[in-house]
Amino acid sequence: MQKHRCGWCVGDPLYEAYHDNEWGVPVKDDDTLFEFLILETFQAGLSWITVLRKRENFRTAFDQFDYKKIANYNQTKIEALLQDSGIIRNKLKVNATVSNANAFMEVQKEFGSFSKYIWSFVDGKPIKNEWGNYKDAPATTSLSDTISKDLKKRGFKFVGSTVIYAHMQATGMVNDHEVNCFRYHEV
Repeated sequence: MQKHRCGWCVGDPLYEAYHDNEWGVPVKDDDTLFEFLILETFQAGLSWITVLRKRENFRTAFDQFDYKKIANYNQTKIEALLQDSGIIRNKLKVNATVSNANAFMEVQKEFGSFSKYIWSFVDGKPIKNEWGNYKDAPATTSLSDTISKDLKKRGFKFVGSTVIYAHMQATGMVNDHEVNCFRYHEV
């Protein structure tokens, strides 16, 4: 018998593997939270599958998402990234990645970890929604609006409410698996 999955991922093996193994699983590790934050910022205006297909290229290009290294990227490195056809070559997003790495470390200094900061918005536990169809899930919520505004105040870029809600879904701050999806009760 085939497992029922959320409708958005069905039919693409890469999408299905991401859905089955990562999407919606609560992430408390700062390194992984940073990776998802960067990938979500590059996704802005594009489809997630586009970013997912380039994920390994992003890992290589951005030093395995090592925010300490990224925070120190100079103009030469930024120019090299803008020539890298394996990633999404958007100058504003590349520059935002560098400034977001710095802002990320400032949050770590203030809160002890980025995880403590971001998870404090949901009192440390996922919000469990009950969608019958993935299309019923919102693109933004008042909570993603609040987090977005706070991140922007802290110097983050490309962190609009839609990007933040997608980040919340990906990192398990909200469980937006369809209720009949086999992962709904697992995460």
